[in-house]
Amino acid sequence: MPIKVLHEAHSLLVSVELKTGQTYRGRLVSIEDNMNVQLREVSVTSRDGQVSAMEHVFLRGSQIRFFVVPDNLRHCPELKSFGREKKGKGMGVGASQERSARTA
Repeated sequence: MPIKVLHEAHSLLVSVELKTGQTYRGRLVSIEDNMNVQLREVSVTSRDGQVSAMEHVFLRGSQIRFFVVPDNLRHCPELKSFGREKKGKGMGVGASQERSARTA
């Protein structure tokens, strides 16, 4: 499921954090099934906060900790069908209902 969502993010601005702590923010050019990604117009933030720019970068999927994708992808069909599957298995809705019951 995550790969399908990332394919929907093609040409959008994403952030990628590596296991080393570096963060890359740029436009998603391509993504492979093993999560190797290519970004362009990239700003790189190192662990110590130093920022640098790169025109193009290739990141190995095995080194990626997580992605941050634009909020508008929450409406993509892959996430909507994923949400329905979770609700059907008794997950998803109950946690938010329980949380709101505790705060009331």
